[in-house]
Amino acid sequence: MFDPTLSPKPAATDKAERGERFVMNVSPLDLRQQKFHNRFRGFDKVEVASFLTAVADDYEAALRETDRLRQELMRIEGLLEEHREHERNLKSTLMTAQKLSDDIKANAHEEAKRIIRDAEARSDLLLQKTQARYEDIQCEIDGLKLKRKDVETSIEATIGALRNTLEYVHEQESRERDDKILLHRPRYNEPAESRDPHEARKIVG
Repeated sequence: MFDPTLSPKPAATDKAERGERFVMNVSPLDLRQQKFHNRFRGFDKVEVASFLTAVADDYEAALRETDRLRQELMRIEGLLEEHREHERNLKSTLMTAQKLSDDIKANAHEEAKRIIRDAEARSDLLLQKTQARYEDIQCEIDGLKLKRKDVETSIEATIGALRNTLEYVHEQESRERDDKILLHRPRYNEPAESRDPHEARKIVG
């Protein structure tokens, strides 16, 4: 039975402020079973009993609501902790993704630089090969020009030699014709008896 001389415990208030569950000094059952001493000209017992019953009902409802709210608070705190954990995981994931993105960008940048260097090296090598091939072709062209000049000179010399030979042959043929004409032409200014018999035979023959 509740003893009105007892004072509330200070620790209960501290626990209530911290949201912790604590034991009440007066329960709904204490209110329903509370008995008062009879005093002269005291309160009406029926009214006091009815009031205590109503207070006990409200008190019990308040305790149930408090317990429900406490459970709801625990559930919300659990959800909040889950959200915080999700937030931590999300931040960690974002940091990992950012680091991965930075690594990919850095690797892509380095790869692009390497590709550009390789392309420039291949371009320089191709240019050098092209230049060397051009020089080789130019040398071949110069060599062919020299050969052509030599061939032209040789042909001109051959043509000159053939022309000289042909002229010589023509001269020889012309001389032979002249000699034959002179041999067959009669000599009228010489007497017949003075002619050489052999020469006369050549003319007759």
